[in-house]
Amino acid sequence: MHGPAPFTLRTAQAQSPDPAPPPTEAAEPTRPVEPEGPPVASELAEPVGPVDPVPAPAAQDPDKSDGIRALVERIETFRKTRAPRTAPGDAPTLPMAELEQPVARKPIDSFNFGTNSEGRIDWAEPAIAPLVVGIDLSQRRAHAPLGGDFAAGFANRQPLRDMPITLRGAEAIEGDWIVDAAPRFTRGDGRFHGYVGRFRRAIAAVDDRAQRGADRLRQLLHELRTPVNAMQGYAEVIQQQVFGPTPHEYRALAASIAGDSARILAGFDELDRLARLETGALDLEAGESDFAAIVRAQVDQLQSVLSPRVSRFEAELAADTAPLALAREEAEMLGWRVLATMAGATAAGEHVALAMVQDGEQVALRIALPAKLAKAEDIFSSDVRAGGSTLSSGIFGAGFSLRLARAETRAAGGELAREGDALVLSLPLLTAAEPLPSPVDAPDRAAG
Repeated sequence: MHGPAPFTLRTAQAQSPDPAPPPTEAAEPTRPVEPEGPPVASELAEPVGPVDPVPAPAAQDPDKSDGIRALVERIETFRKTRAPRTAPGDAPTLPMAELEQPVARKPIDSFNFGTNSEGRIDWAEPAIAPLVVGIDLSQRRAHAPLGGDFAAGFANRQPLRDMPITLRGAEAIEGDWIVDAAPRFTRGDGRFHGYVGRFRRAIAAVDDRAQRGADRLRQLLHELRTPVNAMQGYAEVIQQQVFGPTPHEYRALAASIAGDSARILAGFDELDRLARLETGALDLEAGESDFAAIVRAQVDQLQSVLSPRVSRFEAELAADTAPLALAREEAEMLGWRVLATMAGATAAGEHVALAMVQDGEQVALRIALPAKLAKAEDIFSSDVRAGGSTLSSGIFGAGFSLRLARAETRAAGGELAREGDALVLSLPLLTAAEPLPSPVDAPDRAAG
């Protein structure tokens, strides 16, 4: 019976996870336990005491697992991106190394300034003050014309206007400027206290693309006028039978050619006028004219043309007079260009509302757009033409005529623009000149 004892002892050791306490002097000898039979694997696997069963892990939803994994990966990527990038062997990143680069300064076109009695800038706008305060303007610049610089005006305490000056220093202020300034004096004893004024950038003479394009267009028109003028001249010779009798059929053809040539030349003139107006090479002739009277006369003239088609202008001209600082011929040409274009685009049976009102120092002519023009996205580039009407908006269509009218309006200081379904022509009124004060009421300047 002594054979199974060692086996039984090893089994007990395997079941007890805690190490056996060290033997003491009072420890009793271990008595072997005799098993009933040989041990089996099931007995060895069973626990000694009752143990709660461990639940099996629940199967995770694959979609949920993928979503959590993706979120963890995004968080890890974000941490890596925000973490300081330090190459192996390099020094650690400084605290402010990750700050963005400073934003570039906005170009400075003008600024106000003031100087002290010595001509040194002692005040300027806050955005420019650190760059210009302390600059001495009383020193004569090199290559400056005698008496034509800031130093000469400063020495004489004179007001300065359009005075060229060159600044040296930071990139934001370096370059050529134009100065407008006036001297200031103390109220008590009238001592010179410096200058106050404004710097503005000098506009360099640049090759304007628009000007070059206009010049090329005018040169092209000049070259096209020559053959058209020749065709018109020969057609008129045939039509007028200058060299002898001509069959009526040929005379009719010649008259048609002469008329077409005249329309082509008129289109060339409009192109040339538009190019010169948009580039500022042409100014409208100054004078005095009553725009309200001109519009009334032209509306009455157009009503007789529209009446056979059962269409008309519904005019409400509230303004009695509208004096403009334009020559009468210029005002008539502008008014007719706008009104005739609107009348030419009017369909049969269509009534167009028209109103003229004065708003402060401006007169506004508001015309409802005919249906043909109202559908156009940009009326100034529309190719709507007068169909079956004796009124013509020109060989280039209504859009070109309105664009030319807009250029003429802007040259006169006004504006021609679309507002909803209406075309509004605004022009500045001619203000009455204020009478000069009487010399009797003026104080004696010699006496102060």
